[in-house]
Amino acid sequence: MKEIDARNLSCPAPVLAAKQAIESEHPAVMAILVDNEAAKQNVSRYLTSQSYRVEVENQGNAFKVTGTKDAGAIPADHAVPASAETHGSSKIMVMIATDRLGYGDDALGLKLMVSFIKTIKEMGPDLWRLVLVNNGAKLTIAGSPVLDDLKALAANHVHILVCGTCLTHFNLLDQKQVGDTTNMLDIVTAMQLADKVINI
Repeated sequence: MKEIDARNLSCPAPVLAAKQAIESEHPAVMAILVDNEAAKQNVSRYLTSQSYRVEVENQGNAFKVTGTKDAGAIPADHAVPASAETHGSSKIMVMIATDRLGYGDDALGLKLMVSFIKTIKEMGPDLWRLVLVNNGAKLTIAGSPVLDDLKALAANHVHILVCGTCLTHFNLLDQKQVGDTTNMLDIVTAMQLADKVINI
């Protein structure tokens, strides 16, 4: 069994360590020790995408994420779920790094962001990824004025990625109501695969 101690490593280092081990050693069983909820979720999702059955064990202030390879399974691209195939001919990724749009007046900026999120569905099936980082991650928590709109987008096959490091920084990880907790590897990979990236 391959064992990796990824405690005290910042995002996306735990996922990158798992990725490197899989690509170089192809272990049938691997265990990654992480020390925060975001890393636990990210490593678990990555191992699942690579056709590992995942079990998580609490170990004091850490989590042991163990993956066992499913024999004969074909790994999926962790950044491109099957649902992406239902989208239009163009893959647009929108990255939102704030909970307000523009600078000057914060109240106006919040109104503009709410309007933007409510209108983004007009991109239709070309809207492929919605990535929320920094203050943008706050839009996914309980009480967000656009939470229902984000849930509707997710139900319509828009893959929403929410920065786990950002949620952890704001102590909001357990308040996220929509989207997948993600890491910088997923975000960079999504940028690479997108036909167009729009930064807000």
